[in-house]
Amino acid sequence: MGPVQSWSNRRGSPLQERPHQQLRACGATSSRPQIGAGGVAAIHEHEAPGPAPAAGGRGAVPAAAAPAARLRLGARAVGRGGGAAAETGRAGAGAGEGADEAAGAAPARHHEPHAGRAAAARQLPAPRPRRHERRPRRPRPRRRMDRAPRWNHLPLLEPTTPASSSTGMFQVASGDAPAFINALNSYAIGTPSSLQTDDCLSPSSLDSVVAERSIKTENFGNSSSVNSLNCMDNNQLLRSSAMLAGDYTKTPYIPVYASLPMGIINSHCQLVDPEGVRAELRHLKSLNVDGVVVDCWWGIVEAWIPRKYEWSGYRDLFGIIKEFKLKVQVVLSFHGSGETGSGDMLISLPKWIMEIAKENQDIFFTDREGRRNTECLSWGIDKERVLRGRTGIEVYFDFMRSFHMEFRNLSEEGLISAIEIGLGASGELRYPSFPERMGWKYPGIGEFQCYDRYMQKNLRQSALSRGHLFWARGPDNAGYYNSRPHETGFFCDGGDYDSYYGRFFLNWYSAILINHVDQVLSLAALAFDGAEIVVKIPSIYWWYRTASHAAELTAGFYNPTNRDGYSPVLKMLKKHSIILKLVCYGAEFTVQENDEAFADPEGLTWQVMNAAWDHGLPLCIESTLPCLDGDMYSQILDTAKPRNDPDRHHASFFAYRQQPPFLLQRDACYPELRTFVKCMHGEAPQNGED
Repeated sequence: MGPVQSWSNRRGSPLQERPHQQLRACGATSSRPQIGAGGVAAIHEHEAPGPAPAAGGRGAVPAAAAPAARLRLGARAVGRGGGAAAETGRAGAGAGEGADEAAGAAPARHHEPHAGRAAAARQLPAPRPRRHERRPRRPRPRRRMDRAPRWNHLPLLEPTTPASSSTGMFQVASGDAPAFINALNSYAIGTPSSLQTDDCLSPSSLDSVVAERSIKTENFGNSSSVNSLNCMDNNQLLRSSAMLAGDYTKTPYIPVYASLPMGIINSHCQLVDPEGVRAELRHLKSLNVDGVVVDCWWGIVEAWIPRKYEWSGYRDLFGIIKEFKLKVQVVLSFHGSGETGSGDMLISLPKWIMEIAKENQDIFFTDREGRRNTECLSWGIDKERVLRGRTGIEVYFDFMRSFHMEFRNLSEEGLISAIEIGLGASGELRYPSFPERMGWKYPGIGEFQCYDRYMQKNLRQSALSRGHLFWARGPDNAGYYNSRPHETGFFCDGGDYDSYYGRFFLNWYSAILINHVDQVLSLAALAFDGAEIVVKIPSIYWWYRTASHAAELTAGFYNPTNRDGYSPVLKMLKKHSIILKLVCYGAEFTVQENDEAFADPEGLTWQVMNAAWDHGLPLCIESTLPCLDGDMYSQILDTAKPRNDPDRHHASFFAYRQQPPFLLQRDACYPELRTFVKCMHGEAPQNGED
C-alpha cells in the first residue's frame, strides 16, 4: 500500500467555497436577465400601473417609463423563474451609472437608460427561490484526526479554559498520571471530542488521514518505553488537560490476559519458584485481569526422547493459577527462543531434533548463503519422514494430543480458555526472514528462506508443472538481510517482483505458508475437539509505504500495493474457525527511523483487522505494554474498540507482555495499568482510585 493523502486533499479543501457560492458573495452574475418558461405570464401579472391602454394596444407602457418597467417586470419574472436569473436582479441593483440615486427617485430619462434600470431594480424586493430550487448548502468543515508518527496520535490542543484537578469522568488522584487520565478520557467511545474523524469515515479510513508530524516531533520527540509522562513540561500538561472527559461504562467488555515471564519452568520441566509465582498472580489479580498466558515449550516437554512428554511443571503451575480463579491461555511453542529465562537457560528445540540435525541440516530453514536457522523446523519437511520415522506434521500432532490428554479435565472445567498454536518463528505465522542472530537490524528487508533441499524440491516441481523449469530457483537479486528495497533489482519500483517469474515465485512462496497452516490446523481440530484455537500473525510494517512491501514478501505475505496478501491466509483460518491474534505495537523506533523505513504500522493494522472482520474472523490483540506512556494505552484502546465502526466490531480479548523495564517500574505503572484494565472492561474508574 503506497503513500496516502488526506481526505481534504482528495476531495478538495472543505473550507473552500463552491463556485456558485463565491459568485453570490461577490455579486458576479450574467449581464443579461434570462426569463424562464413562465416569464411571459409573470410579465403580464406584474405589469406596472399606467394610463389606460390605447385602442388596439392592450397593456401598453409609456415610452418614458419603458426601460424601468421592462427591468422591473423582468426581475419579477426572474425571481419566479429560477435562481440564476434572480442573481441578475441583485447584481443590477448595484451596477450602472445611477447607483447613487435614491429608492424613490423619478423615472429614468431616455438618455440615461442605465441609471433608470438601476433605480428601478433597487425598488424591487429580493426575489424568493421557487420551492423546487436547490438552495446552496452551507460549507461544513470536515473533521480530521491528527495522526502523529508511529502509533501515537493523541491530539495536542491549546486549552480554552483553565485546567482543573478534575478532568471529566476520571478524577486525578495523587498517584495517577494526569496526562494518562486525560488521554484515556479523550479516547472514550461515543463521547464528543475536540478532535475526531468525520462520521462518514470507517476504521479502514483512518489510515488515509495525513499525520502532522511537526506537532509530535516538536513536543514529544521519541516516545520510548523508558520515557515518563511525569517529565512532561507544563505546556504539554495543559494541552492534555484540554481533552474532553470520556465514559467507558457503555463500551464492550474485553478480557485482559497477562503473559507470565519466561523461566518459571526450567529445562527439566520443573516449577522454579512457586511462591514467586503466587506473588506475581496476586499482583495480577489486584489489577483485575481475567487470566494469564502460559508458554508450553516443545523443547522442554519433549526434550530428550521422542514421544516421551513431561508435563509435571506445567501441572503444578496450572494448579496455582486455579487457586486464584484466573483463566489460562496456553501457547504451544514449536520454536526455540534465544532469550534467557531463569538464570542462563536458553530454550531450544528438543535435543533429539538437534541430534538429527547433525546428520541432516536441511530440516531447518536455509537462506541463499546456506546458513541454517535453528529456531524452528522447515515447512519443507511437513510431509517428509525425516524425524525418526515421523513427518513434521505428525510430530506437532502427537504433541498437541499429549497436551489434551494430560489437561482435558482443566479444559472441561473452563480453566483453559484458549489454545494458541505456534506456526513459525517466534510463534508467529511467518518465515524466519529477519533473524537477529543472523545480523538483521531494523529496517532490513530480510531474506527468503527457501534454500533447504526439501523446499527446493517443491519449487522444482511447481516450476515443472508450469512448464518453466528455469524458474526453479530463488531470486538472485533480492539483496541481503539489511538491504533496502531500492538497493535491489527484485524489490525496487518496477523490479522483478512484478515480473512473470517474480509473480510465480512469490505465489509459490506464500502458498507454502498457507498449506502449512491448513495441515497443522486440520490436526489441531482433531486433537482438541472443539477448543478455541488461536493463531498469531505478525506486524511487519516497515517498507509498508513502498510498492513492493519487501519485508512482508520475505516473511511469506504476498502483499504488494496491487494485491491483498492477507485475505488468502485469513480465508484459510476461517475454514478452521480460528481466532486471529494480531501483534500490534511492537518494538518502538524513532520517528526518523520509521520515516526512513517508510513504515506504517497503523495502516497495516487496519488492513489486517478489516480483512479479518470481512471474513467473519474473531480477532484479538497482543502488545507489549510500556510504563508511563499514556499515548500507547490510548492507542491500544482505540484499536481494540474502534469508535466509528458502524458494525461495532471490537477485539475478542487483549493480551500483553511485560518487558523488563515494565517489571522494574511496577509500582509506578500500577495506577495507570489498573485504569487501563478497567477501561478495557467497559468500567469507569472510581474517583480518587490509586
